[in-house]
Amino acid sequence: MNRKNLLQWLPLAIFALVLFTPLRIPVLSALQRGLLATGLWNADAPTVRAVPAAATPVMPASGATAYPHQLPLTTLDGQSVSLSDLKGKAVFVNMWASWCPPCVAEMPGIQALYKKMDPKKVAFVLISLDENPAKARAMLKRQGYTFPVYFPAGPLVPPFDSNSIPSTVILGPNGEVAARHEGMADYDTPEFEAALAQLVR
Repeated sequence: MNRKNLLQWLPLAIFALVLFTPLRIPVLSALQRGLLATGLWNADAPTVRAVPAAATPVMPASGATAYPHQLPLTTLDGQSVSLSDLKGKAVFVNMWASWCPPCVAEMPGIQALYKKMDPKKVAFVLISLDENPAKARAMLKRQGYTFPVYFPAGPLVPPFDSNSIPSTVILGPNGEVAARHEGMADYDTPEFEAALAQLVR
């Protein structure tokens, strides 16, 4: 291997060493301390905001309030679902991909938060943007993650159509956007957990 090839592979080797060894925890802790001042690490706590009149869902013919986000998804086993099926719950929506290092780095915190929340009140929708679903399935199995993962069944629509990943959107029980965060974040904090639970009280 010549010097040019070595220099090309060196950053990947260092990243793999940090991500897949016990060095991950101290490095991410140091990274967290460095990013706290910029606001890139700690996610904003979700709060239900008043929906502007123009954005208020219209009443459908049935008389029930419409859910504003019709996002068709498929489950890991190919079943069709829609985000509107989760009306009445706070919804943690995260867009990610197995090839995205920041996505992979924040997943342990999302898994920890998922295990703490009441599934009757808070739903998790992790949307894999992998072109090859098999790669996403393999990564989830390898890491032992149990949060629900879906694939988009069409183009992502606002407020989920971010230009960067990871990207997270928190919805209130009626589909109102309570928080949005682009980039890696630590969601497994007492403050974020309490605020998420508060959305459905």
